[in-house]
Amino acid sequence: MAEFADKGLAGARVDAIAARAGANKRMIYQYFGNKQDLWLVALENVYEAMRTEERLLHVTDLDPVEGMRRLVEFNFRFSMAHPELISLLNNENLHQARHLRRSKKVPALHSPLLAMIDEVLARGVAQGVFRPGVDPMQLYITIAALGYFFLSNTHTLSTIFRRDLSRPKARRERQAHIVEVVLGYLRP
Repeated sequence: MAEFADKGLAGARVDAIAARAGANKRMIYQYFGNKQDLWLVALENVYEAMRTEERLLHVTDLDPVEGMRRLVEFNFRFSMAHPELISLLNNENLHQARHLRRSKKVPALHSPLLAMIDEVLARGVAQGVFRPGVDPMQLYITIAALGYFFLSNTHTLSTIFRRDLSRPKARRERQAHIVEVVLGYLRP
């Protein structure tokens, strides 16, 4: 994953991947097939890690506002702690999701996520703390986008605004802002 995150699909070399993994290059080909299949496994693994950690939040067991807050904070913190996610997504988007399209695993990982968000939203509507009619998919895309753009463009934004947005304080401010934007949108 590190080799792909550092160099992208085109720049990564199986020799370097084998060296980093302490593995035999021929065994990698034997097990994974080719570099594109290995790339897909890397994409699937980063999505699976995120969804697995997300489930451990148990947001459906929490008060709806707190559950949504935790989900939003988690999404930002996970992306910040796993810059390979952003690198891999940027690269796969350059390929117009050609490789991800072959995955049966990734869409299956997102169905429970949307069900979880839907449950939190429904409980929030029932308690009068969230407005009705929010599409769980659109909400999730917004949550992901608010952190993704900031993290994927930290260097250019820091240059443009002449502020070091990679500092912990700037990242905490951004996380708090994202939470307020999402919760503000959800208020009735």
